[in-house]
Amino acid sequence: MAQLLSLISAQIHCHRRLLTGLALLLVAGCSQQQGRDVISQFREGKPQEFLQTSVDRMASLTMRDNLDSLYLLMNKLYLRNPDELKKSGFLDARSAEKQVRMAIEQQQPLPTLGGKKDLAALSYAMSPQFLGDRVGAFIYAIGSMLVTAHGDRLEFYMTDAINPTFVNNAARNIEKATWILSQRQNPQGGPLLFSNEISEEGSNLSFAVEFGKIVARLDLLTQMLDERYRRIGLNYAQSLLFLNFLPVQ
Repeated sequence: MAQLLSLISAQIHCHRRLLTGLALLLVAGCSQQQGRDVISQFREGKPQEFLQTSVDRMASLTMRDNLDSLYLLMNKLYLRNPDELKKSGFLDARSAEKQVRMAIEQQQPLPTLGGKKDLAALSYAMSPQFLGDRVGAFIYAIGSMLVTAHGDRLEFYMTDAINPTFVNNAARNIEKATWILSQRQNPQGGPLLFSNEISEEGSNLSFAVEFGKIVARLDLLTQMLDERYRRIGLNYAQSLLFLNFLPVQ
């Protein structure tokens, strides 16, 4: 019996050593993989990302994705409204889109809008009095409004502050602009711009869907910004309540 117990004990001890060795190999493999992932992320990242918090990075990506959505909508609007492209003075949609894109990202006025930007440009672009390229003017107006709402910046860093109220207001303005796009008519009773379509032949709601994506991103960013500043205030209040000094490093 003693010999049997000794044999069993030796086998258990051997199994434990084997399991421990396997565990160490797994941990080492995971550590190496994590190390490679971190190195890969450093290589793929841009130097300026080191000056961004997670919220700053999210705001920058939100702006990038929202502008990309606007440019996609601009292309779709030119396809549905070829007469507006003729008013732009360009021979092809790509050239017209490039002008609008540069004006938004470089924060320059669009010639057809007479120096108007964001909300003033949006109201003018969707009025019957506007006789220029309405597609370019409409997209430029929304794009410049987004940039204005984010403090006239397209990328954000730790030293920047974004007002969540303005971001939320931009989301609501886009909802109104989407409604205007689908409802406002010219003096002849037709739409100012052809966009969404629901008919017996079929339906095309891709414009509403893409605008909905922009609004959703803005709403999520608003919540993130609200939470960020709420936590800053809450942490300060807690430090006063418990008479704690604030960390300096």
